[in-house]
Amino acid sequence: MKIEQIYTGCLAQGAYYIESNGEVAIIDPLRETQQYVDKAKKENAEIKYIFETHFHADFVSGHVDLAKKTGATIVFGPGAETDYDAYIATDNEAFKIGNITIKVLHTPGHTLESSTFLLIDEKGDNHAIFSGDTLFLGDVGRPDLAIKSDLTKEDLAGMLYESLRNKIMPLEDNIIVYPAHGAGSACGKNLSKETVGILGDQKKTNYALRADMTKEEFVEEVLDGIAPPPQYFAKNAMMNKSGYDNFETVLQKGDTELAPEVFEAIANQEDALVLDVRTEKEFVEAHIPNSIFIGIHGGFAPWVGALITDLKQPILLVTPEGKEKETVTRLSRVGYDNTLGYLKGGIKAWKDAGKDIETIESISVDEFSNRFKNGPINILDVRKDGEYKSEHLDSDAVQHFALDYINDNMNAIDTSKTYHIHCAGGYRSVIAASILKARGFDVIDIAGGFGAIKNSDLPTTAFICPSTL
Repeated sequence: MKIEQIYTGCLAQGAYYIESNGEVAIIDPLRETQQYVDKAKKENAEIKYIFETHFHADFVSGHVDLAKKTGATIVFGPGAETDYDAYIATDNEAFKIGNITIKVLHTPGHTLESSTFLLIDEKGDNHAIFSGDTLFLGDVGRPDLAIKSDLTKEDLAGMLYESLRNKIMPLEDNIIVYPAHGAGSACGKNLSKETVGILGDQKKTNYALRADMTKEEFVEEVLDGIAPPPQYFAKNAMMNKSGYDNFETVLQKGDTELAPEVFEAIANQEDALVLDVRTEKEFVEAHIPNSIFIGIHGGFAPWVGALITDLKQPILLVTPEGKEKETVTRLSRVGYDNTLGYLKGGIKAWKDAGKDIETIESISVDEFSNRFKNGPINILDVRKDGEYKSEHLDSDAVQHFALDYINDNMNAIDTSKTYHIHCAGGYRSVIAASILKARGFDVIDIAGGFGAIKNSDLPTTAFICPSTL
């Protein structure tokens, strides 16, 4: 028996490759599926099943493409309805993979069809659970993402309570837990940085598995502090339910080099968004007018999903050399399949062609301190709510809203004012600055963000541990 976790940090997502005696099961595959086909071929094995723990909302799964490539059967838990061929399992139904068995445990709550897959080894012993978004390490899945459901989040939270108590907690303490996500995922509140754990440890440390917890307490604690889901979640869930374009076709279209003149013409003809994925330093020093920055070195795909509201938006790319295919791939993971190509030669080629270049003023914390003291100035903090409440600049000049919700807060800021923008370290503030600048706002980036501010002589509020908020 072989179990391999294939973890993708940008999405904080774990896919799984399970092999026994020449047969393979893949659980929650990524959009780019050739890696699984190649792995099975190398092992002289055949992919037999593709198990989906639920209709994922935070990424587009590769199940449809992988089934077409291999002839493997897609398996969902009870109640799932798809627009493509899939096998809908019953609760406790078992599937043989070589000498091992995978048993379906229907665990609704995160979504109605959510299921946990119990792996039973060659000896007939319970070995591991692939818990999807039902159970994370340190947390459980949020119960507010079910698509087209007439149930409330409280109803689903109650279902999740029953699923955990009746299906997960009775299992042996030594069972390995392989969740679908780790820290950084928006599918839960406080996920652990660890990506593999032991069920017994979770029974001791996971707040949601307290033995003496009532259903009412569980519902209250699970729902407390859940931020609204990113706008792309429901759209990705529908793609996973309905199907999507072939990944190789999407990649071929997007991985097309475009000379500056052609790039500019397509941008105008197609009303395309120019997405610049270089570093924030490179972007502030020189970028194409009206382009948007989301650096590929950060939490790229989730930020694209949070900020670009139309999955079908035509996109043109400015990338570091050699990162073109990776960028198109990472866009496709969250459903952005309409990439039209990338700027050949990058910004240098754009400059050499005599095209216009814009910059964003970026100042050091020392310069910001001087301006602050000689004010008045306008300051915009785009960190998350918890970060802001924990500690922020102590000044009435500070206005706050999280970058996640910048599109909903345009009316809260004034085009006649100049805004000094900061986040924690500089990545998010440049994203915000690029969006605001493209919409006509006058912006100045504070290099180093709040990390630099709190180490300066500027006044800040008393620190409050985020875990107490």
